[in-house]
Amino acid sequence: MNECARTSIKLLILFILLKYGSSSKLVDPSKSLVWGPGLKPDKIVLPARYIFIHAVDRDGVRFRKSPPYAYQVFIEGQSGVGKCPATINFIDRGDGSAIVRYKIVRVCEKIELHIKYNGSHVAKSPYIIENTIYPEKCYCPQHLSTWLYNNECSNNDQRIELDLQPFKQVNFSNIRENLIKKYDMPGSVSICNYVVKNNEIYRKCYGKYVGYSMFMDATLLSLTRVVKLPDIEFFLNLGDWPLSKKGGHQRTSGPYPIISWCGSDDSYDIVLPTHDITEATLENMGRVMLDMISVQKEIYPWIEKKEKAFWRGRDSRYERLHLIELARKHPDLFNASITNFFFFRDREDEFGPTVKHISFLDFFKYKYQLNIDGTVAAYRLPYLLGGNSLVFKQNSPFYEHFYYKLVPNKHFVPFKRDLSDLVDKLRWAKAHDNRAKEIMETAREFVQDNLMPVNIYCYHVQLFNEWSKRLVSPVTVLPGMERVKQDVKCDCRESNHIAKDEL
Repeated sequence: MNECARTSIKLLILFILLKYGSSSKLVDPSKSLVWGPGLKPDKIVLPARYIFIHAVDRDGVRFRKSPPYAYQVFIEGQSGVGKCPATINFIDRGDGSAIVRYKIVRVCEKIELHIKYNGSHVAKSPYIIENTIYPEKCYCPQHLSTWLYNNECSNNDQRIELDLQPFKQVNFSNIRENLIKKYDMPGSVSICNYVVKNNEIYRKCYGKYVGYSMFMDATLLSLTRVVKLPDIEFFLNLGDWPLSKKGGHQRTSGPYPIISWCGSDDSYDIVLPTHDITEATLENMGRVMLDMISVQKEIYPWIEKKEKAFWRGRDSRYERLHLIELARKHPDLFNASITNFFFFRDREDEFGPTVKHISFLDFFKYKYQLNIDGTVAAYRLPYLLGGNSLVFKQNSPFYEHFYYKLVPNKHFVPFKRDLSDLVDKLRWAKAHDNRAKEIMETAREFVQDNLMPVNIYCYHVQLFNEWSKRLVSPVTVLPGMERVKQDVKCDCRESNHIAKDEL
């Protein structure tokens, strides 16, 4: 070996030591951690299965940044046409951990999940699954209690308990007609009456804008493919605004039960995960580009981010216009612009010009992200929390299903509804960078524990299960209801499932 080669090797060793520390800071594959629902694909059926990996060194200490080498992940198995085809996607979160998601589109058997680092198996790899693996598009519903157990759904969510508290007993036979009359406002309100009977879906919609029923249709179709839902009837609000208002004239027996995607302090609406996060769950590794897994990829490290608050959006609330005023007064703190004028078109000359949309992932070039209400709660909050920037959230009477779990100054930095303290809060964050980063990291832990695909499935099933216990009227398919049909690719009730799948 010549002197030039020896010098190059020494420099490489020095680089590794400087970046990753002593040899004890090198990844120990056997001590590294692997967990997640994707390790049980025979029991937990999702559109895309996923697992977590966290690098650990020889002393048992978790890495806080990406290890020097990439993981190698591959799946072996058999389908009816040969090897089990699987699409694999790797998400480096930049904090020593990663998410690996994979999609299987055929019925497969004899599956082995291999995870390697620098040629060595990680943790207990290879993970061998003895049972048959079905794609989410197969009709293979598990018994409700089995499904809840397999998916490790927590005990009933407090939000569900709070939402259902006013509805001890619901007799739709007595209230259905009056409920429909009350919300029969075709120009401004659209609702759908759903029935799930024997795990089949039926609905009848009312109003002018009923296209959003496609989101609940897709949700129920996916759920009934993987779990046997109890027989239920419910009314879904297809709009953003909560409908079942508190105060004013109410029925003597209580408010009408309406399921919505957004709740508010002045309404009785029963809240489900928004159609946005639910669609991102159902279309994971499908046609959506942004979901709760992809948003966690670190593209812009914390130390490289621009120290400004970033915001883009339409003019759906006055405070958004006020934000533009603040941004002009404090260009050192903000990068904020309106992308479309609709509600305040007469003020576009004052608060414009509009700017083009940019990729949501490019929001995270900036260290601080602003969450300001639109017509109701801004449905972008889950994605902001999942990114690696610090979230500032406006105080709001509106909420999504998970808001009550969020703790101010632990998961996000709150600011007043009129934005009067936002500048001071931003200056605080710039002066306390370590604390700001801690809040960001805690928010990402919250997402991992509460907003991943399995959590979204669990919340739907748990709410529908608890709701079924409050129905005292018989659940029947009503005249005029349309059946929402399954379009399944395979059926696990067929004994020759692999052959059927490949036809």
